[in-house]
Amino acid sequence: MAIVSAGLLWSCLCYALLIFPCVCLVAFVGYCLYIKHLHLKYDHIPGPPRKSFLFGHSSILLDIMKKDGVIHDQFHEWAEMYGPVFKINILHFVILSVYSPETTKELLMSSKYSKDKFLYKRLFNLFGERFLGNGLVTSMDHDQWYKQRRIMDPAFSSLYLRGLMGTFNERAEKLMDKLTEEAENHKEAHMLHLFNCVAMDIIANAAFGVNLDLLRQSSPFPKAVEMCLRGMIYHIRDATFAFFPKNWPFINEVREACKLLRHTGAQWINKRKTAMENGENVPKDILTQIIKSAGQEESMTKEDEEFMVDNFVTFFIAGQETTANTLAFCVMELGRHPDILEKVRKEVDDVIGMKREISYEDLGHLTYLSQVLKETLRLYPPIVGTSRELAEDMLIDGIHVPGGVNCMLSTYTACRLEIFFKDPLKFDPDRFHPNAPKPHYTYYPFSLGPRSCLGKNFAEMEAKVVMAKLLQRFDFTLVPGQCLDIQDTGTLRPKGGALCTIKHRDS
Repeated sequence: MAIVSAGLLWSCLCYALLIFPCVCLVAFVGYCLYIKHLHLKYDHIPGPPRKSFLFGHSSILLDIMKKDGVIHDQFHEWAEMYGPVFKINILHFVILSVYSPETTKELLMSSKYSKDKFLYKRLFNLFGERFLGNGLVTSMDHDQWYKQRRIMDPAFSSLYLRGLMGTFNERAEKLMDKLTEEAENHKEAHMLHLFNCVAMDIIANAAFGVNLDLLRQSSPFPKAVEMCLRGMIYHIRDATFAFFPKNWPFINEVREACKLLRHTGAQWINKRKTAMENGENVPKDILTQIIKSAGQEESMTKEDEEFMVDNFVTFFIAGQETTANTLAFCVMELGRHPDILEKVRKEVDDVIGMKREISYEDLGHLTYLSQVLKETLRLYPPIVGTSRELAEDMLIDGIHVPGGVNCMLSTYTACRLEIFFKDPLKFDPDRFHPNAPKPHYTYYPFSLGPRSCLGKNFAEMEAKVVMAKLLQRFDFTLVPGQCLDIQDTGTLRPKGGALCTIKHRDS
């Protein structure tokens, strides 16, 4: 009996060893045929040639990391070559890049087109640790998103933001004090780092009533934000990254950074809630307003509480990273264009004079500075674009596009195309003169429509106050020989950090 059983077992094993390769081969051929069928569905749409029907043109997703994080305008070249809509084949995915203003308007201004589920689900967590969760940026469910937006909107109204001018001024003065030291010690100023410090100080104080004073004190938060952004790049763009043991120490650091930010957010929120429930005096900041708005909702679930932490992480990262990068790029361009620098400085002198306290009304008179900042965002939007799912068939610039595909919408690429902007790589703030034609549905650094950035007005006010004070008090010159490339770290930033020599204007 034992001999018979052993023989049967051996026969089954041989059969399995024979059948397994056949099953794998059938599955592989089926997968290849599926990819071929999918690609043929969109074959009439122009786009870069496929390397093969299996692998497609997937290298673009890793191109940034392979080239040391420096942006290479591959999409720009393809947009000029193939027109306002083209396809990219990536394994069993077909992605469309769309630069048609009419289609951009349709996709972004309407709430019926949802965000790309694959991309935004990758932002829910980083390597298993909850990151942005289901906050305003990542929420796929419209009702869920709308409830959050309804709670958040009052805290970012223009009327409420006016009350934050004191915070903007106070924190910007801290930066001026630091720059005074740099000037007197004849040190090179790493402007990106300094802007990151002051921007994080502003968001922590204005939104959450916390004084970090990063220009004077060390803190774990800047490193945590940096780690999360770096982790986000790999998590989104390299699906195999977590499988290699050499990457595990880095992944653990990213997870710890996520934990730190989320734990801090939960602590600050709960502390404020307790203080408000006990009738204590609390800061009239964004967090207080959000908690008040949430209290007016008919029901707040446990998941709603988690959403507040999700949005804390979103605000804490985006609220400082994007503004700091914009200010650094602005300094970089003004350093390369002394004529524009002189013109915007004259406006600041005329409007602000020697005042230390910039008022909300003053901001409205700094029209050329607004143009300079808008032109900076045209060439260097911190977030390059967004994406939407096309569930149904659509006609885009005369091309029939079958539904079931994701559309990438890139303001970075659209704003660098000759068809939309004359001499597009030239830094020219007059493009945004009040009487100039408006670049509708090509320029959208804060996105457009119902899912546009909630913090747009906050960021614009903050950037204006900081730049106005800098121009009012200091001369700055770019350090020769530094790298002026654009680096993608989840957001776009100047790779060289915008190193400057700083001098008092009266010296």
